[in-house]
Amino acid sequence: MNSRRTAPTEASVLIDAGSLTRCRHRLYLDTAYSALLRREPENPGVRQRREAAQAHRDAIRAELSAELDGWVDIVAPDARTAADLTMAACRSGARWIWNAVLPIERAPGRRGRSEMLMLDPVGGGYIPIIVVNHKVTDPGSGATTTSLTEWAPAVDETRKVRSQLRDQLRLAHLYRMLDFEGLASPSASGGAIGYRAECILVHDLTPVLAEYDARFADRLAVARGELFTTPSQVSECRSCPWWTDCRPQLVATRDVSLVASGMRADALRERGVFTIDELADWEGPEPSSWPFGSFDDAVSAAMAWRADVPLLRRTERIEVHRADVEVDVDMESYQEHGAYLWGTLLTERGGPEPVYRGFVTWDPLPTVDEGRSFAEFWTWLMGRRADAAARGKTFAAYCYSRQAEDKWLLDSARRFGDIPGVPTEAEIREFIDSEQWVDIYQAVSDQFICPNGKGLKKIAPIAGFEWRDAEAGGEASMGWYREAVGYDVEPDLSQRKRLLVYNEDDVQATKVLREWMSDRAEIEIPTIDSLRAPA
Repeated sequence: MNSRRTAPTEASVLIDAGSLTRCRHRLYLDTAYSALLRREPENPGVRQRREAAQAHRDAIRAELSAELDGWVDIVAPDARTAADLTMAACRSGARWIWNAVLPIERAPGRRGRSEMLMLDPVGGGYIPIIVVNHKVTDPGSGATTTSLTEWAPAVDETRKVRSQLRDQLRLAHLYRMLDFEGLASPSASGGAIGYRAECILVHDLTPVLAEYDARFADRLAVARGELFTTPSQVSECRSCPWWTDCRPQLVATRDVSLVASGMRADALRERGVFTIDELADWEGPEPSSWPFGSFDDAVSAAMAWRADVPLLRRTERIEVHRADVEVDVDMESYQEHGAYLWGTLLTERGGPEPVYRGFVTWDPLPTVDEGRSFAEFWTWLMGRRADAAARGKTFAAYCYSRQAEDKWLLDSARRFGDIPGVPTEAEIREFIDSEQWVDIYQAVSDQFICPNGKGLKKIAPIAGFEWRDAEAGGEASMGWYREAVGYDVEPDLSQRKRLLVYNEDDVQATKVLREWMSDRAEIEIPTIDSLRAPA
């Protein structure tokens, strides 16, 4: 889609809080070409997240409506009627208003809804409270929280705020709408109920209002066609329905965001660098505005993209930790509900063919049976470790990008400590902090420049591995899992087999990649210096 198109009429443009953190170019396309968008199938990952978020909201509503006095549910056939009912509930002094829809502000171009409005027991007016399906706090101290049923904000020494700018901007949006109606609490506060619904995180909105106002003005001008936008690669592109239109434009113009996406591309454009070729030819020091990551790596990635090579070696020698007994590990989780499958591939030097084994629960998460399957996995893994040591063999376990595995290893120990076979958190830490727990993603990051990304499905094919399922991927597996355990209908046993095949291929891919790094990578992949050398 070309960016210089027909501008929507000003009166027709309304934006919600979601527009404030969305890609600016996507916002224009969504507004100007909404009729085309309706014909695009919804991204499966987006649909699954939307459905999970709705289920979370339904659970919170059921819990709170049973406990709170003065509860009002807004149920209406359309947004206008819902807004009328919401205003009537506010004027009657309802204490808790669920599914609140605020009246459209046509001149400012604002629309919005809040999962809940709460009457401020101290200053009067209403405080917006949103319900989100992600974490809003982490272990720590300093967050201001209150209980789900009583507004009494206090500093919580067990929690710290998890940065979620989108939540704060949405609350600021709702505050502005309430203020427009003369219904905002003078405290200028908002609340967020997160994934586990253990408390309400209280936000002071005053510090974020200036940023909100600036973003809102910018996004409204974009939506109205008053500001020119062009495609640029950002993380959102992976699930965007316009990506099939934007990517060919970026490739045709050799846009710098293809190798330095998001804020890094913005920083380069400020310095007059718009194409991959201009970045590849960069000479001089790193730009002072460079936001994050290695600038030298970005230049090298541009050189690799221009030379049409999938990887570049940083060094002459490629090294990866190897052992006599090797176990590849890959975990499958469902959102924040838990880890339902721990897949393993056992390989012994000079031994029989590698053997895959999956430790799984098909009880829908969350379930205590997750603790049983995790205990079996851990017992088996430590058994292989002990057996290797007893035979005088070296041992190593491998994963690809250990962050997720580490998270669920530690979390499982905390949640299921009373189940036989589940280790203590200290036992988990001893293992993951040892040299026997090897992250192949880190080995790739340390020794290669990856212009097209470092995900396993980007790198393993370079080593010669292909997944058996053409649709294999993290987001697709979420849908398979819902069908496998019967969240929506009767369990589909064929999807269980599909998940096990997908998981087996993931551990096989890690093994193939590791062996390729040991045996052939030095021959097949050029070094950075070789690209820099004159022809």
